[in-house]
Amino acid sequence: MIKVRAFFEMIKFEHTVFALPFAYLGMLLAARGWPGWATFGWITVAMAAARTAGMSLNRLIDQPIDARNPRTAKRPIQTGKISARTTAMGAVISIIILGLAAWQLNRVAFYLWPGALVFLVGYPYTKRFTWLSHFILGFTDGLAPMGAWVAVTGTFWLASDWPAWLLLAALTLWIGGFDLIYACQDVDFDRQEKLHSIPARFGIAFALRLAQVCHLLTVALLAWIGLWFGLSWPYWIGLAAVAALFVWEHSLVKPDDLSKVTLAFFNVNGYISLTIFFATLVALFVA
Repeated sequence: MIKVRAFFEMIKFEHTVFALPFAYLGMLLAARGWPGWATFGWITVAMAAARTAGMSLNRLIDQPIDARNPRTAKRPIQTGKISARTTAMGAVISIIILGLAAWQLNRVAFYLWPGALVFLVGYPYTKRFTWLSHFILGFTDGLAPMGAWVAVTGTFWLASDWPAWLLLAALTLWIGGFDLIYACQDVDFDRQEKLHSIPARFGIAFALRLAQVCHLLTVALLAWIGLWFGLSWPYWIGLAAVAALFVWEHSLVKPDDLSKVTLAFFNVNGYISLTIFFATLVALFVA
């Protein structure tokens, strides 16, 4: 039981709230409503497994780097609360469960499973050679609504699948933007270790301004989705709330004051994800 708690602490399982509501968003919009309990259940399993695999691999691959970083040196895998072997087993089991869920959903989803693994395994390495790693992380998480769309429709290449690509772009920019904010904490360490990030390469002020641009574009893409589907007023109220949350998020972090990064990163982004999901849900089923 202690190891289980340590494992979930390590992968921050509760932060599945970031991408899972967007996966449900893709699911609801693809189905133009409720897709059925079986589809909902297997999408939930797939997304939880993907998140667990991705975080486990990230912690495992970055173990030596995180051990040298004062901010991350007390994570469970660094302190010995959980072993690298257990972490690897968790990753492998999660990958198998992801494949099973994809198989249960449809053949196209299963065929795309190896592609998802490329990003889950590859993302942790990107900071070693490119400062675009923030947006590769965003794209990896952006596969959540795309995957859910494919789970419902079995396609992603038709003209009617264009909204799935808008969701992918929106989530790529949203996640990439708040990862820019989060990475500002490690500028000195990244430069010392010769790791690549936009804050380390171009400075904190530039990174925070770029994050603002990313989140402005996120709102624009979500507005495009609302117009595409002709969503009713609850969606637009939710989108206005999301825009206000983005403003709040960026007001919390300044180039010379990063003390509220945790609040901006975890709390506000959780509110954003849940707000746009419930606004879409109400727009589809109530209004």
